[in-house]
Amino acid sequence: MVALHVAPERGAPTVAVAQVVVEAGAGIVGDRHHGSRHRHVSLQSADALAAAAEVLGRDVPAARTRRNVTVSGPEVPSTPGARIQVGDVLLEVVRVAAPCRVMDEELGPGARPALRRRAGSVLRALTGGTVRVGDPVVELPAGRAGGAAQPG
Repeated sequence: MVALHVAPERGAPTVAVAQVVVEAGAGIVGDRHHGSRHRHVSLQSADALAAAAEVLGRDVPAARTRRNVTVSGPEVPSTPGARIQVGDVLLEVVRVAAPCRVMDEELGPGARPALRRRAGSVLRALTGGTVRVGDPVVELPAGRAGGAAQPG
């Protein structure tokens, strides 16, 4: 994993952090979505942001997309029910994180379409623990609760 961001309340700027505490069934402590029903953690790919930057012709900083976790690699799991181990925490994909109107406000005109199919996934926290920048990110085979580390 290459970056972690939280925003303490809706509309507040995101802040880069070195680690977060995740509560099972609630999400990232101190983030605006903590305690929401399913949107506990959002995950995006640094490679997808680079592709969006090419389309836009300008940088797409991870902090400006308002996602919590940024990983290296071309894709993040987006199939509902897919499971991902991030550090100590087991997460489950709820849905694709569609870019909203805020992307054009944060990144400028054209950001929303540039991020279509590149905006990552929304996940629920199945277990709690600490997640740190540099922790491995592992997509687990269907029906498994553990797996071998993959680059993250």
